[in-house]
Amino acid sequence: MIAAFIASYGYLAVFVGTLLEGETVLIAAGFAAHQGLLDWPLVVLVAAAGGTLGDQSAFLLGRWKGAVLLERFPGLARRIPRVHALLERFDAMFILAVRFLYGLRIAGPLIMGSSRVPVLRFAVFNTIGAAIWAVLVSGAGYVFGVAISSFIADLRRIEEAVFLSILALGIVFWLWRKCRA
Repeated sequence: MIAAFIASYGYLAVFVGTLLEGETVLIAAGFAAHQGLLDWPLVVLVAAAGGTLGDQSAFLLGRWKGAVLLERFPGLARRIPRVHALLERFDAMFILAVRFLYGLRIAGPLIMGSSRVPVLRFAVFNTIGAAIWAVLVSGAGYVFGVAISSFIADLRRIEEAVFLSILALGIVFWLWRKCRA
């Protein structure tokens, strides 16, 4: 049942999931690619597109309404001077790395949009960062599939449990982060 769902809606789930955060969806998609349910290069392409579009949208929203939005969130407003200082010194590296930084996956591009980083410069490094992120995170799911299949000979028999476990762990981690914040 889950395999049929993944085959039908897997790429859509990867795209929608990567518009925001998407690590859990992307790890599960990498595992699904190992299982032959999805094509790994296509997973990477779709994830990179979703990640790029999501962060570019947040950047443009920050450019358009950044000051107003950031005033409504004091937690984000406190980070603005630090993010702007990092951008002044290391803009390319910071744009590449922001999707890997805890707590800045969505807020980072929004704050960067309120800076003086040119839109085209952000777009180029955002696309490169999304591609790196898509390869690494989906690759982790794929390698997880390789590793677990070396321990379990008949992985097909329990693949639904593995998918559900990956998703459950991702949800638990997300809830833990939200409660901690």
